Amino acid sequence: MDARADIKTEKEKKKIVVVDDDLDTQDLISAFFKPRGFEVICFGDAESAIADGEKSSETWDVILSDLRLPKMSGVELTAQMKETAPQTPVILITTNRSTEVALEAIKEGAYDFLIKPLNLQQLQIAVERALHIKTLSRDLVNLQSQIETKAASANGMIGKSAAFLAAVDLAKRVAKSRSNIIITGESGTGKEVFARFIHTSSLNKKGPFIAINCSAIPETLLESELFGHAKGAFTGANEKKLGLFEEAQDGTLFLDEIGDLSLPLQAKLLRVLQERKIRRVGENQDRNINCRLVSATHKNLSEMVATGQFREDLFFRLNVIPIHLPPLRERQEDILPLAEGFLKKFAAENQAPITGFTKEAVRFILSHPWNGNVRELENTIERAAVLTQTNEIDIADLMPNAMESQLKSQTRTAQSSFEHPSAVDSGQYFRVDCSGTLPSLNDMINSYIQFAVTKNAGAKDRTAKEIGVDRKTLYKRLKIATGENLLS
Repeated sequence: MDARADIKTEKEKKKIVVVDDDLDTQDLISAFFKPRGFEVICFGDAESAIADGEKSSETWDVILSDLRLPKMSGVELTAQMKETAPQTPVILITTNRSTEVALEAIKEGAYDFLIKPLNLQQLQIAVERALHIKTLSRDLVNLQSQIETKAASANGMIGKSAAFLAAVDLAKRVAKSRSNIIITGESGTGKEVFARFIHTSSLNKKGPFIAINCSAIPETLLESELFGHAKGAFTGANEKKLGLFEEAQDGTLFLDEIGDLSLPLQAKLLRVLQERKIRRVGENQDRNINCRLVSATHKNLSEMVATGQFREDLFFRLNVIPIHLPPLRERQEDILPLAEGFLKKFAAENQAPITGFTKEAVRFILSHPWNGNVRELENTIERAAVLTQTNEIDIADLMPNAMESQLKSQTRTAQSSFEHPSAVDSGQYFRVDCSGTLPSLNDMINSYIQFAVTKNAGAKDRTAKEIGVDRKTLYKRLKIATGENLLS
């Protein structure tokens, strides 16, 4: 025993998991590592270790596993850990000196391969090396994540897809010019966010950023909003009013949905762009303006020009530097970073101890079409962060219809005959009385969970696989549905 070894606190202790059906080996490893400040957790088979790992919120630092185990082998355990916990190193122990066996183990992801009888000093070196490599790998992942985030994030914009980074790069390069910029893309793709980024990167960044949605204001009022009006210019004009062009002086004016401007207003806007002057409604005096114009639309202005709905001369004035933002469905690699960024934001705003998403929630986030683009994703995450009752966002928190869709796909063979689990004998169907008030979605989910567990005679592993969720989610839903009575 090394008397100089520091005995660490429970929180600081590294956790070594021993998977071996030989109790003497378990005792030997425990007796060696515990005095050296490690916490040692022992299992007699791989299945017990995996089940405990799925239930526990704690992470393991290194796994020492025998190659030959009662059911699942050490190599199979290594392969599974590679998928579920790829950062946790696995060291295999065996009496088999075969080079082929060692190569198979390494191929499946084992960090090291030691031969029995164990040389404890050699084992200690292997464990310490594995922990060191794990730390380096974690630090490298964190560093790469920080670099990617810094490279792709600007003024709240998050993304690393090629299309997104190309748009950011173009916005940076043209921001300091005086040229007019038009941003195109579907609704919700973040056009105003890009416009703000261009403003803060421009020579006018110390001036105001003024935004207006041209489709949100009636045409009769929009001219006054843009150019201002004199006192008494029309009924209700009791005071003179500055227009947005004047309010944006020495700054940036962002005209969103510019494709909705009427033809008369298009003509007046063209004059402003040509002469850099505006005239308030009800006045004869021209006023010089100095602001950067950034416009945006989700419409195809080229087609509108062809059909006479948009002035060609104005289009050429606006379209000096076009920046196109692709829809979120074409930026697949940006979806999860955006969701995680929104979750951190709303968890902090609501002081909610939310740590992340369940696997089912991640799958839903990545597979959902997000027709409303970034705006829909942000709203969905905000609602989930406010409504969730756990420290992880689940699929049911994300979208009211998400679990309903999953439930329908899993029970489509039972659409005409549903029976509550308490009345199940063959375990094929569960019933709902459709003659009265329909049950809530949560009641349906809880009934289905109970039905599935009852059908499988309480076997949670098999149930989780059949309904397509992980064990953690199944346990959580069982707690909500039935308390602890089915978990014993």
